[in-house]
Amino acid sequence: MADRDETPHERFDRHETPEQRFDRNWTELLQELRVAQTGVQILFAFLLTLPFSQRFAMVSGGQEAAYVVTLLCTAVATLCLIAPVSHHRILFRRGRKKELVAISSNLAGIGLVFLWLSIVGAVFLIFDVVLGLSWAVGVGGALAVAFIGIWYLLPTLKR
Repeated sequence: MADRDETPHERFDRHETPEQRFDRNWTELLQELRVAQTGVQILFAFLLTLPFSQRFAMVSGGQEAAYVVTLLCTAVATLCLIAPVSHHRILFRRGRKKELVAISSNLAGIGLVFLWLSIVGAVFLIFDVVLGLSWAVGVGGALAVAFIGIWYLLPTLKR
């Protein structure tokens, strides 16, 4: 009898125990998180340095609000994308790999949403400061649609 968590592809093409599948899923998730963590850490570092630059004193109230929202989105993305490491440390050798994979997968999904919001926010802010609000809205909106299409709709259609 097949495990409820198995896809038809896994059920017929892989000869692994549930424990082996959870180990494989954990390893695959870690590889994905490494890519996302690098991006969010670079963006977070960039955003943390902005208020200390001379030009930041010249931003408008709206730009300041966009910065704060973007910074908070980046902090939440960082929180969610690094949380699986903490969970693993606490649950290590406790026989809880299934729960670890499930919660870490959910956190990664949430973290990716906040990462794309952060990227769109950072690009919006830069375009607003450099070229003006019209450009920022246009480019930010187009980028948001691109993220939704490429990160979510395309793989959902391929599913």
